[in-house]
Amino acid sequence: MQTYYYVLASKKFLLDEEPTHEVLKERTRHYHEQEKQIDFWLVQQPAFLETPQFTELKAKCPQPAVAIISTNPQFITWLKLRLEYVITGEFQAPSETIPDALASLATVS
Repeated sequence: MQTYYYVLASKKFLLDEEPTHEVLKERTRHYHEQEKQIDFWLVQQPAFLETPQFTELKAKCPQPAVAIISTNPQFITWLKLRLEYVITGEFQAPSETIPDALASLATVS
């Protein structure tokens, strides 16, 4: 099992009000320069929020939600400091309740 760390906020906040796209673009560029494998993903309407253990968390976060999920806890800490108004946490996957850490409930349009 892998530990995944996340920052969670409303879609409006993360994708419209904050320069999240630029932050992730810069991080991706940096990883390519360092020949480092990407260890973070942006997931709209993350499915892990539908599990019983995240019921309270989902209620606290305006919907639709977006999560940036990573296997790197330092990156998530840095994002928390950069973005401020986000919720952070961690979970283990794959598990019985979270078979896919990066699953999304968003429909493709």
